[in-house]
Amino acid sequence: MSALATMVRRTTRKIESGTPAHRDRAIDGLRALALLAVPTGHWLLGGFTLSSDGAIHNASPLGTFAGLAPVSWVLQMLGIFFLVGGYASVLSYRRRKGSTRAWLGGRLARLGRPVLGVTAVWAALLPVLHFGFDVPVDTLRTASTLVIQPLWFVGVYAVVTALTPLCVRAARRLGVWAAAPLLGSVAVVDFLRYGPYADAVPSWLSLLNILPGWLFAYQLGVSWGEGRVTRRHAWALLIGGAALFAALLLAFGYPASMVGVPGEARTNSHPPSLLVLALAATQSGAAILLRDRLGRLLKRPALWAPVVVVNLSAMTILCWHQTAMLTAAIPASYLGEVPGLVGAPDSAVWILARLAWLPVFAGLLVLIGRYARGFESPWARTGPGRRTLAGLLAAGFAAFALGIA
Repeated sequence: MSALATMVRRTTRKIESGTPAHRDRAIDGLRALALLAVPTGHWLLGGFTLSSDGAIHNASPLGTFAGLAPVSWVLQMLGIFFLVGGYASVLSYRRRKGSTRAWLGGRLARLGRPVLGVTAVWAALLPVLHFGFDVPVDTLRTASTLVIQPLWFVGVYAVVTALTPLCVRAARRLGVWAAAPLLGSVAVVDFLRYGPYADAVPSWLSLLNILPGWLFAYQLGVSWGEGRVTRRHAWALLIGGAALFAALLLAFGYPASMVGVPGEARTNSHPPSLLVLALAATQSGAAILLRDRLGRLLKRPALWAPVVVVNLSAMTILCWHQTAMLTAAIPASYLGEVPGLVGAPDSAVWILARLAWLPVFAGLLVLIGRYARGFESPWARTGPGRRTLAGLLAAGFAAFALGIA
């Protein structure tokens, strides 16, 4: 234990000494918080049932315990992630030395490499698991769906990142109000799909909310990075967002859960509803108001070091956390029902058991991350042939996960 403590102290000192004085620790802290909320939410609110043929299928404790919905309000931190992403993009865009195209290409490559890596690896694993270990096809479809589930976020984030130059212009012209038309757009679509004319509205109309729904917080972050968001604006976002959130829940019948619940006709996040933007506004206001206090707190090396580690492994955490849970669940399915892991998530025992499994999932993610983090680095030694193969494998996996194949 003493050797481990010594290594931790040495690493902490190294991280602290290597941190530039101008580093905005609060922004990194907010990003780390939002990142860790993703696996925590998926691990807490995602379960598996076991069918008679031994296959596992997705299930959620929210189907039984509707009172757990407020947990999803806390763990749905994509609003903060997009807010911080917009803020950081402005700073990076301002410091760029080359063209806008080169800047954008670099940022998109950083997002794309880990996604290509995880999907290519899973594409290679699927036949091995099925033919080598007799894993049922339904289990593989469940696993593929879970692996690809968080990756939609990367695609959306890539699109909003590509819009950074336009967001900067809007922020310089309109300030914090540049995000208002995005909120209005989502409100109009929600009125059409949930209002008195809902029966006459085609289902695809909801897709119009995808871009403005997630661009809203990003645009707020860009305006913040441009110095156009004051504390007065932050208070307005916090109070106004909370009031809108409460009104949508209590008066307009929006689902309470921020994640999809099996059996429910409506969902808030896919695509984002106005409730998602209300939560994002509330979280953004709170984050802006707490920035200075968080920055002072992260001056402590013991708190700052984990933030740095999480940020350096951001895409690895996002891409591989579902694999960590599946690494435990798939072998366990051969044993039958295992409390908190495989079996209907419909009891308090399941909830307590799932909490006990969280450190196991985290440990598996750390172990997987030791090898998977290489996908985040530039593929300098990967030639065109291997990149093409990885692309083909990734495409095949996506087709299988989406039910095309």
